[in-house]
Amino acid sequence: MIRDITIGQYYPADSVIHKLDPRVKLAGTLLFIISLFLFSSFTGYIIAAIFLFSIIFLSKVPVKFILRGLKSIFVLLFLTVFFNLVLTPGKVVLELPGPFQITMEGIRLSTFMAIRLVFLIMGSSVMTLTTTPNQLTDGLEKGLAPLKKLGVPVHEISMMMSIALRFIPILLEETDKIMKAQEARGADFKSGNIIQRAKSMIPILVPLFVSAFRRANDLALAMEARCYNGGEGRTKMKPLKYTCRDRVAYLITIIYLMILIGVNILAKKYLPF
Repeated sequence: MIRDITIGQYYPADSVIHKLDPRVKLAGTLLFIISLFLFSSFTGYIIAAIFLFSIIFLSKVPVKFILRGLKSIFVLLFLTVFFNLVLTPGKVVLELPGPFQITMEGIRLSTFMAIRLVFLIMGSSVMTLTTTPNQLTDGLEKGLAPLKKLGVPVHEISMMMSIALRFIPILLEETDKIMKAQEARGADFKSGNIIQRAKSMIPILVPLFVSAFRRANDLALAMEARCYNGGEGRTKMKPLKYTCRDRVAYLITIIYLMILIGVNILAKKYLPF
């Protein structure tokens, strides 16, 4: 399960998506996530699925690698589907013990929420899998540059967000090592009920926090040794510049949103689903 989390990792490949400006990928990911909440019909989800899987195909990242990351949110996905399924009022389809009941509206809502969550994770994963930490930091800093006029420390915020995102796979790998070391000493993390398994994870937290603080301290010392002093006066080895493919990517994203909005309006008028 630990190794199945793909958010925060980078997958090297020679693709059009990898070569895009990080600002394009950040903006595109944000717009794609927003678009998932702009419609409430299966037609809209079909269009979103076509757009998402086209991007995955162009990125040359294996679909299995991205889908593997969905295993880590299985519990959250199950709880989201379950509560929306049994707690949504409407036309009753099946009576369950207690206050629970399955309705047509519940089936529809739980299905939409599950698809939205899956697409959200997959879209975010594509962005991090095709963008290096340096590109991500530069893209965030450049995109948030207007906030500098308000006194916001844009460079520091971008650096912190990038480091936090890239620490995810590092800490997951460290957790996996700690669990294997403790299993070799007789620890059991797989048997018992949910509460027992949760309690068995407590001994992992102490060495994990110690390792995290040690890595953070090492990173701070390394940055200080290299005379890092924030964003003021710093130059870029590879300045970000928009190219023709970046403008085409923006155009495609806008067209996708326009088609989605148009189809959603027509679906509300003419389609029952």
